[in-house]
Amino acid sequence: MFFLHVKNIRLINFRNYYSLNIGLNKKTNIFIGKNAQGKTNLLEAVYICATGRSFRTNRDKEIINFNKNEAYVGAQMNIGKQEKFIEIKLEREKAKRIRVNKTELKNYKELYSGLNVVIFSPEDLKLVKEGPGERRNFLDMEISQIRPVYNFNINRYNKILFQRNNLLRSSKFQTNISSLLEIFDLQLAKIGTDIILERDKYVQELSKISSITHNKITLSRENLELKYLSNIEILDNKIEMEKNYLNKLKKYVDKDIEAASTQLGPHRDDILMTINDKELKTYGSQGQQRTVVLSIKLSEVELIKKQRGIYPVLLLDDVFSELDEERRKYLIKSFQDMQTLITVTDAIDLKEMETIEKSIFYIEEGKLM
Repeated sequence: MFFLHVKNIRLINFRNYYSLNIGLNKKTNIFIGKNAQGKTNLLEAVYICATGRSFRTNRDKEIINFNKNEAYVGAQMNIGKQEKFIEIKLEREKAKRIRVNKTELKNYKELYSGLNVVIFSPEDLKLVKEGPGERRNFLDMEISQIRPVYNFNINRYNKILFQRNNLLRSSKFQTNISSLLEIFDLQLAKIGTDIILERDKYVQELSKISSITHNKITLSRENLELKYLSNIEILDNKIEMEKNYLNKLKKYVDKDIEAASTQLGPHRDDILMTINDKELKTYGSQGQQRTVVLSIKLSEVELIKKQRGIYPVLLLDDVFSELDEERRKYLIKSFQDMQTLITVTDAIDLKEMETIEKSIFYIEEGKLM
């Protein structure tokens, strides 16, 4: 099996880092520092090199140092014997520029660097606590890492959906609204079906692995199940599913016109999470919700390894203080075979990692101490 790791990160005017060049351990890297010193920024830099976007903001301008007009992040990585160099330049008044091995890409949507990452942070509780949008975004990001064509389909779907919704908003000025909508409906049904089937397949695979993981973490006390919820009936026959999708869009035309938006499709779907057959969001305790997120994140790691034959880079942002001793031990045992970047606020959190191969970095005010 190939081994994936980031060798080096270079930052210029990235968040609170004016200039940083840091070599990383192939196994475990621990960044220690008080809050707001820049530890999470390092994880964000690796994530951006993998996906082309931040996990913290949709606005690239926020990533650029407040006193500067442009920023740079570069990462050297190894996938087995293959080396790759990813560079991203951010400017306040221009679109980001991305290069892989000195070849410039048209935009981040073309980025497929081979750098797979899984991030786990306290913010991931939103996956359980907040609305369906959080869970859809989670699916879209994770599936895109494994199957790049999925990201292409999502972008196409969103463009068509945007155009259809614009048409619905202007429907009172249109006399031939039905025939105009039909053009978009044909495209939505075709691409939307592909997206729903990909998501359903991914959730089924994730559910199998996370169920086993969660069972181990909870010492067989809890059974976790994930199920993809779609407002379009999921069928084995893709052509029949597209037809049903199209017919349903036609039936909902009056409701769509009244709401001035499209009521059906993968942009309205969700994931149901249950513990012992009870809905986690409604009936799960804070501890249960946190453990489920841990199970899902560790299962993501295993699913990427299963799909690509290689472990991703694991990013752990201030999670050790959120977990009890047993769950910390389970987590540490889980990342022995992959490169891991960990942020902690106190060296006390290192006591359970004394025996593992690691490098320790102290961060203060955007500087490596």
